[in-house]
Amino acid sequence: MAVGAVATASAGDGFMHVVDPNRKWYNNRRLITLHAWMVLLLITSSTNGYDGSLMNSLQSMQQWKDFFGNPQGGTLGLLNAIQNIGSLAGYPFAPYLSDGIGRRPSIWLGAVCMLAGAALQTACQNIHQFIGARFLLGFGLSIASNAAPMLVTEVSYPTYRPQLTSLYNTLWYSGNIISSWTAFGTEHIKSEWSWRIPSLLQATPSIFQFFLIWFVPESPRYLISKGKDSQALHTLAYYHADGDEQDPLVQYEFEEIKAAIHLDQESQKNVGWKALVATKGNRKRMVIIIAIAWFSQWSGNGLVSYYLNKVFDTIGITDHSIQLLITGILAIWNLFWAVFASFQVDRWGRRFLFLTSAAGMLLFFTLQTVCSAQYALHKSDSAAHAVIAFIFLFYAFYDLAFTPLIVSYTLEILPYSLRAKGFNVFNFTISVALIFNQYVNPIALDKIGWKYYIVYCAFLAFELGFLYFFVIETQNRTLEETAALFDGDELAHIAQAAQRATEVRHEDYDEKSSDPGVKV
Repeated sequence: MAVGAVATASAGDGFMHVVDPNRKWYNNRRLITLHAWMVLLLITSSTNGYDGSLMNSLQSMQQWKDFFGNPQGGTLGLLNAIQNIGSLAGYPFAPYLSDGIGRRPSIWLGAVCMLAGAALQTACQNIHQFIGARFLLGFGLSIASNAAPMLVTEVSYPTYRPQLTSLYNTLWYSGNIISSWTAFGTEHIKSEWSWRIPSLLQATPSIFQFFLIWFVPESPRYLISKGKDSQALHTLAYYHADGDEQDPLVQYEFEEIKAAIHLDQESQKNVGWKALVATKGNRKRMVIIIAIAWFSQWSGNGLVSYYLNKVFDTIGITDHSIQLLITGILAIWNLFWAVFASFQVDRWGRRFLFLTSAAGMLLFFTLQTVCSAQYALHKSDSAAHAVIAFIFLFYAFYDLAFTPLIVSYTLEILPYSLRAKGFNVFNFTISVALIFNQYVNPIALDKIGWKYYIVYCAFLAFELGFLYFFVIETQNRTLEETAALFDGDELAHIAQAAQRATEVRHEDYDEKSSDPGVKV
């Protein structure tokens, strides 16, 4: 297996020589429309983020604790883990739906399940109904979140694909922010509606998807895989070249996608689940994908995401309003850094962002551990305040890579034939890591307090070493070219197919506007 330090791909011009330099996201009607539909897909992640913060906020609400008998220990762990258990139940179906009936219908089915879950959670009368509702939410989310980011990355205009796909996981924090501040406001309602209102609002993204998903274009790659080449070409031309099917970029994309998919279909090595480990390139993909999925939940962030109130308790911050306020501010902070990093993906590169992220997390989580120990041993107020500061700095570095890149990097290194299954393995790994964290973290914090942080310090050091040796740079390449980096000679075959389809005269672009009807 190649060593990451020396396996960095050279970033050539790739497809850039066939891109119309006048066609921008802000001056082209078709791209503006396409990006509006992208928002409908991106908010799938908002539903997930909303739930992540919701359980954290509900645990700080006295009305919720009173209604459900103040859950503790294993019951509390189950309440937090059941959504991920629901996701586990949905994973066996998700890739077959995405590849079988298409990306759009899969998102719609997921939205239906999440609407049912949100309705039951809002109206529930006992803890068993609450648990059932969260199971439904997790089941629907596993189906929608398998298809939505794939559709984003497969239909995006190629120069904006890295940023848009990175924004998918970044918008986890948009749901997180809405949930945190909604709970902060409704906490003061002296009735059950203090927690029922936030539960009801969880359905908002799914309502939009239920009614509007059929207006979103289907993936050209899915269409070609089903033999619908003319529909795929029409979709690419309509959104990427104002309807011109002979546009050089459209022809480049179309021929490259066809070459890659036909190559996969002809190779028995890329068929079925065994294909994930059938070749050296695929095994390397899966090692990286499983690792970054696990790292995304085992970098110490799990302590804050679901058990921030218990972290506050260990450093003496017990006022519920203050806990909710800090949670809300932290969500805004996270969104800022994650969005910032999403727009630097092609400028700074994936490898640089991953390594910088891991090094910063190791530094600030270590300092957080030291200050937590100082508070536990000496009850130092200054140490408690420092812990809060280091949590914020830790998350700034976490958000450089492990919010924007884990989804986009996973999708771009997988070929089309393995994308749904490989991404399902990614999501499954995250769910397993979350379930483990949600059962183990509260028990470990109760038993050994700040000493539990040392485990994460050691793991972060391992994480940094792994990323240094295994992560490959993927700047400035199409999906097909990026995936082929792991497969040797296939890159040459795909590139030749695309190149044969396009003979570009750059002066053609210099004399025309991409969309004269839109003025900037």
